[in-house]
Amino acid sequence: MKYTNEPVIVTKNLTMRYGDKEVLDGIDLTIHRQEVVAVLGPNGAGKSTTIEILEGFRTRSGGDVVVLGADPAKADEYWRSQVGVVLQNSSDHGKWRPQQLLSHMADYYRPYVDPWPVDKLLQLVGLTDQAQQKISTLSGGQRRRLDVALGVIGRPPLLFLDEPTTGFDPKARRDFHDLIHRLSDLENTTIVLTTHDLAEAEKLAGRIIILAGGRIIADGSPLELMHKVSSTAEVRWTQDGQLRIHASQDATEFVRRLLAEHSTGITDLEIQRNTLEDAYLSIVEQFEDGQTVETTKFEEHTL
Repeated sequence: MKYTNEPVIVTKNLTMRYGDKEVLDGIDLTIHRQEVVAVLGPNGAGKSTTIEILEGFRTRSGGDVVVLGADPAKADEYWRSQVGVVLQNSSDHGKWRPQQLLSHMADYYRPYVDPWPVDKLLQLVGLTDQAQQKISTLSGGQRRRLDVALGVIGRPPLLFLDEPTTGFDPKARRDFHDLIHRLSDLENTTIVLTTHDLAEAEKLAGRIIILAGGRIIADGSPLELMHKVSSTAEVRWTQDGQLRIHASQDATEFVRRLLAEHSTGITDLEIQRNTLEDAYLSIVEQFEDGQTVETTKFEEHTL
């Protein structure tokens, strides 16, 4: 696929209704190439419906949708070869071996694209040593790496990840995050992920979209959303054996002055800021309480 500066995903006034129930109420969204975007929101917010429409698995009720230059509802097989999908629950091929399964799947892509060389892809996802091992004997983290390999075998410029690290132990989660960053950096892949793990969203995504009530109620970088709730940081330090606390709008400048004025005797210096979880909960609670939530507009740019 020839890359351009055109956005990878554009929706305008996207709506979805099931009978009298309105699930999506006018979603306007633009995502550019090589962005890593996390879609967050409470259960029933419309996350899954939005993603399934973008993937071409669900037909919308109204509005315009363009993904990789085409309407997903009318897209052809070539378009589908350009969209990688890693579902939360993947199919089990326990008797197969990773190299065998990836080679088999690569054959389906060859009429449309040049798929990854299987050995190189196994190396990228960290499964070289397990290439000939039965899938049923792989650990949960290794199976998830195989899921990603299956999702990207066709070198898709767009990858959807659904709850990518559910059930992972801390090491497997960290390794998986490293893999996602490599995919984004090396392959110019645009990644859209859904997760309930706010710490994961903050580590992986450069942009956070919060859905509630079928609408986008916030859109910005993790830092922008944290500042949206409060730009005040709490500075804690120990001086002459006494714990001291100061709230500051500019914690960096305050710490500079503090250290300049008291070059000795200060220990245990710490700056505590709002977390993405704090921001998320505050934004959603405001919306649910009927308060106006000022949506942070993510600055659009060409890459």
